[in-house]
Amino acid sequence: MILYSDSDIKIAGDKPSQEIKKRRENVSELKEPAKEKIKNAKELGKRIALKFINDAKETEVSDEPADFDMLLQRRLLLSFTATVGFEQFCRDDTLAGIAQKSFIDTVKKENDELYRSSSDTGAFSFYYLAYRRGSEIDRRIGQTFAMLCSHDGDPIYQELGEALYCWFLSAVRKAAGELNLI
Repeated sequence: MILYSDSDIKIAGDKPSQEIKKRRENVSELKEPAKEKIKNAKELGKRIALKFINDAKETEVSDEPADFDMLLQRRLLLSFTATVGFEQFCRDDTLAGIAQKSFIDTVKKENDELYRSSSDTGAFSFYYLAYRRGSEIDRRIGQTFAMLCSHDGDPIYQELGEALYCWFLSAVRKAAGELNLI
């Protein structure tokens, strides 16, 4: 236990010093841009979620016969791509986390079934392995997509996976740039 004497304690008067006033002003100035960045990160997550939801709706009603495994893997790949896109294009981990939470909350609110079908951590693990290797990420993601669609080695599925990844990552980059998060 530490004991203090009365001479160790200083009581501020009614008028704070100039230094304290400056510190308070600086903190207030910092809070506004931080609030704006948080608002923008939430907006980023929401925009990408709505794009994700729209893609799911469009692929469900296409004229082609449905390959349900491929549709499921498409959703998982796009969800994964949103996650790594937030990590890449938000200035810091906090903003990336806010964008990710906003993405998840929006998908869950708008389409709970889509939310449940697009959060398979097993598939995410495979995509993260491909992503973390660091070289030729697009190609490796495409290969992983083909494998998860039970078309391992099929160049058409590999190219589709690669194209989906590049397209959605580009959408995240564009939205993050528009919202001044990069």
